[in-house]
Amino acid sequence: MRRRWLWMNKKIFSGPFLIFIICGTIVPLGVIAFYGLTDRSGSFTFDNILAIATPEHREALLLALGLALVSTIVCFVIAFPLGLILKDSKLGKKGFMVFIFILPMWMNFLLRTMAWQVLLERNGVINQVLGFFGIPALEIINTPAAVVLGMVYDYLPFMILPIYNALIKIDKNVIEAAYDLGASFRQVLFRIMIPLSVPGIVSGVTMVFVPSLTTFAVSTMLGGGKVNLIGNIIEQEFTTSSNWNLGAGLSLVMMIFIVISMAFIEKFDRNGEGNVI
Repeated sequence: MRRRWLWMNKKIFSGPFLIFIICGTIVPLGVIAFYGLTDRSGSFTFDNILAIATPEHREALLLALGLALVSTIVCFVIAFPLGLILKDSKLGKKGFMVFIFILPMWMNFLLRTMAWQVLLERNGVINQVLGFFGIPALEIINTPAAVVLGMVYDYLPFMILPIYNALIKIDKNVIEAAYDLGASFRQVLFRIMIPLSVPGIVSGVTMVFVPSLTTFAVSTMLGGGKVNLIGNIIEQEFTTSSNWNLGAGLSLVMMIFIVISMAFIEKFDRNGEGNVI
């Protein structure tokens, strides 16, 4: 009787989660799949998916892949040393520094991007400061460099936290033993710290690369319409062109990258060592 009561309670408490999964995941995916695999008359077709091979879409996809890759590399180069600093800092300072890094995540995503738009524009704050010191103005707004800068700023915390979480789980005795045996910092870094923090690195890379690849807000605001990524193309098909079939078909192509990223996480982080929580 008690087991049956516990079983019924589990079913009841799992109800909201099941409703969320159905309404928030399965139904939207089903709608995207339906539109992506049909034309405007409702006939089955692969043309919407194969449209990714057209010159315009292929160029936007390659540009998005390139900028996402650059953003991910820059985030990793910044995040790993910061993770080491956080790992070795004292308890009080550690909590404060983690708070500083996650603080931007509490601010609205669009507001953060708009802030950089104000800073980087031709008569923006940065160029005014440079002009005051007689330094030539930066012509960075509406360029791929501005988009990369916006991506790095927006997604850097998603790289820092998994790496930091993986680093603090490394046994200090292992590192101390390596130093006692005469290992240099470089040897400890490349033979112990980086290999043992791979789960966090993979999680961080995925959490930065995927949103960087699919974003359209950052490229719209900091690219000024001159940097068209695949995310912008998809957004325009849904809004401006009202071609849901093509937009959904291109979205299905982008889901392939999400599936690949999930496979990478499953392969390298089976124990959840790179999870933020």
